[in-house]
Amino acid sequence: RFTAVPGFGGILMGVTAIVAAYIANNYAPLRQDWLITWLVEAIIAFGIGLAAIWFKASRGDVSLLSAPAIKFARGFAPPLIAGVAITVGLWRFGHFEAMIPVWMLCYGVAVVCGGAFSVRVVPVMGWCFIAAGAVAFALVPAGLFNTAMAATFGLLHIVFGAIIAKRYGG
Repeated sequence: RFTAVPGFGGILMGVTAIVAAYIANNYAPLRQDWLITWLVEAIIAFGIGLAAIWFKASRGDVSLLSAPAIKFARGFAPPLIAGVAITVGLWRFGHFEAMIPVWMLCYGVAVVCGGAFSVRVVPVMGWCFIAAGAVAFALVPAGLFNTAMAATFGLLHIVFGAIIAKRYGG
C-alpha cells in the first residue's frame, strides 16, 4: 500500500479550491477568465499535492520509487491525462459548462484507480467525486458549478484530508 497520500496537503488543496471558486464566481466574468482561474488552481493544487506527498514520504521513510508508489502514479495519471484532453476538446467547441462535471468525474476516476494501491479511504474519496460529477451533470444548474467545485475539490478534500491526516499520520 502507498501510504504517502497527504492528509494535510489535501486540506490545503481544499482551501485553495474554495478560494478559486470564490474568485471564479465573483471576479471572472468572462469564460476565459473563469477557465484561467481554474487552470491556475489545478496547477497550484498539483504542486501542493506533489510537495505534500514528497514531504510525507520523506518523513515516513517511504520511497516514491517503491512498487506501490509507482502503481499509484500509473493508476492516477491516465484519467488525469484524459481529463486534460477532454478539457481541450470542450474548450475548442465552447462547452465550458461541461468542464466541471468532467473534471469531477476524471479526478474521481484518477483517485479511485490510484487509490486502489493506497489506504481504503482514498478510493472512497474518489467515488464521492464520481458521484458528485454525475449529479452535477444531471441536476446542478451551470450557474452553481463554482459552488459544486467548492463542495467537491474544496470540502471533499478538506474532509478526507482530515481523515487521512488523523488516521494515517498527516
